[in-house]
Amino acid sequence: MGLRMRVLLTGGCGFIGSAVVRHMVRATDHTVVNVDKMTYAASEDALEAAARSPRHRLIRADIADHAAMRQIFADCQPDAVMHLAAETHVDRSIDGPGPFVRTNVVGTYTLLDVAREYWAGLPAPRAAAFRFHHVSTDEVFGALGAGDAPFTETTPYDPRSPYSASKAASDHLVRAWHHTYGLPTLVSNTANNYGPWQFPEKLIPLVMINALQGKPLPVYGDGANIRDWIFVEDHAEALVRVLERGTPGATYALSARQPRTNLQVVRGICAALDARLPDPAGSRDRLITFVADRPGHDFRYEIDPSASERALDWRAGHDFEHGLGRTIDWYLAHRAWWERIRAVRYAGQRLGNASGSAA
Repeated sequence: MGLRMRVLLTGGCGFIGSAVVRHMVRATDHTVVNVDKMTYAASEDALEAAARSPRHRLIRADIADHAAMRQIFADCQPDAVMHLAAETHVDRSIDGPGPFVRTNVVGTYTLLDVAREYWAGLPAPRAAAFRFHHVSTDEVFGALGAGDAPFTETTPYDPRSPYSASKAASDHLVRAWHHTYGLPTLVSNTANNYGPWQFPEKLIPLVMINALQGKPLPVYGDGANIRDWIFVEDHAEALVRVLERGTPGATYALSARQPRTNLQVVRGICAALDARLPDPAGSRDRLITFVADRPGHDFRYEIDPSASERALDWRAGHDFEHGLGRTIDWYLAHRAWWERIRAVRYAGQRLGNASGSAA
């Protein structure tokens, strides 16, 4: 594949998608056509300097709108697709699974259908170089027990929530389009992401903001559930490597080898905040409150990224403590952003109500 591509990237104003856009504009010669519906978790601010780059274009559109997507493909003539647009919050999927099915399943089908039609009409050299990269989650694999080996690219699927089931369905569709129609697809599954610009309903920003405001830090169950973590900028770099170097039909499991219990994460946030902004009332650990577990809460996720690290010549650059410190410093410096979101977008809505939500 050539060094310069025109990439149609869906969900590029979301948390992970915006990190990919920033990385592409900063560190590659690729051009990005950013297709985003601009739902509640999207933010143009997250694009930072990339928003002003001549190599970035934002198009507001719904990936489940067949006619709109066909027109975008025809107008933009992409060399590759990176599909990140998704509904991702587990608690929201339990409360209302419909939007998850529409975006994650119907939206992915629509993209695949339009991409296959477009790819079939490309000249042979461009068709051979074309890639469709679908970005997914480790939650499709279900839950691990305490002594189980981590997930790999070959772990059988066993989704447990409406969110993970919708992502599993989309993964299966992508692989089917490769095996049935020959569309050159790639799938990547990742651990929990964290870092700058993450919407405040997710675990790390939610706990951090509540701790800053002296509010309770609700933790599901006993806090022993384990999640594997990766700093979002490391993940963005890996995703571009998958697009540039991946083998059609292959799967890539991406993580930073940093599993932590939810309680360890919450206590780490408290300690980092206490070191930066001591609370006169005492350590913020005092705010931790254990609440009833959510339905179907998976015990443990963990990925072994060894095969993908070798294939991509890549390894995550941030350890968890360093990445968490960078994240906390960013939120402290961007208080106006998340305060505005909480004031405007959460009027009458439920913020993720306990620590342990998927990232």
